[in-house]
Amino acid sequence: MHEEEIRKAGVLVEALPYIRRFRGQKVVIKYGGHAMADDALKRGFAQDIVLLAYVGLKPVVVHGGGPQIGEALTRMGIECRFVGGLRVTDAQTMDVVEMVLAGQVNKDIVGLIQAAGGRAVGLSGKDGGLMRARKLERGGADLGQVGEVEHVDTTLLDALMDQGFVPVIAPVGAGLGGESYNINADTAAAEVAVAMRASKLVFMTDVAGVQDAGGSLLSSLAATEVERLITEGTISGGMIPKVRGCCDVVARGVGKVHIIDGRLPHALLLEIFTDRGIGTEVVA
Repeated sequence: MHEEEIRKAGVLVEALPYIRRFRGQKVVIKYGGHAMADDALKRGFAQDIVLLAYVGLKPVVVHGGGPQIGEALTRMGIECRFVGGLRVTDAQTMDVVEMVLAGQVNKDIVGLIQAAGGRAVGLSGKDGGLMRARKLERGGADLGQVGEVEHVDTTLLDALMDQGFVPVIAPVGAGLGGESYNINADTAAAEVAVAMRASKLVFMTDVAGVQDAGGSLLSSLAATEVERLITEGTISGGMIPKVRGCCDVVARGVGKVHIIDGRLPHALLLEIFTDRGIGTEVVA
């Protein structure tokens, strides 16, 4: 037998205990960054999701779409304004946000999963009362229809997954009066994972993960160590709120949270089904 064939068999054998361990368990994937912009990576991501479903896991995709929203607003001549990294979302902008996220981006992802042999259903947080939201208050600034998650009802998600469908969720929520809110995709994914008591929440990013003081990747990170690493300066900048968010999700019942580099082909499979993984897992 050729060496390459033996190597492929070894990969399958290495995956077996992970398939057995996570079969039937819920995995929430926040999909964003460069992985959503590159055609080959997009197809690879869809294949990964289909494989997860085929071997018995229950994947749920929550996606972003900031660059696509920005492009659409520019084409329409609508000015973008940001406060503290959040897009100020007036009624006109909200119409575009909802059109792009729940329409264009969401259906593109559904189509890719279907083309890869899966069964996917596109949703926004407004469907089936999935994600109730309220206006986000941020330091006295009026951000318009930017929201935060108030409640997640998993009834629709559970029904879809029981029938073998992969839910693909656009982070648009509904207020008590039916008004639309633009919700940060990381936050939406975290709240969905907590509500579902998911075994894993995976953030696909444009970074390799969390690095130690020497620049080496930390494959596993205990939540109890995070504040010390922040104080020492090992975790810094934009990684601080992301890692603190991971710790919060783990504390609220999600088994593990993974930060992986979505720029790598099949990053999702490499993280879940190999011994070493490719990113950083945050554990209790």
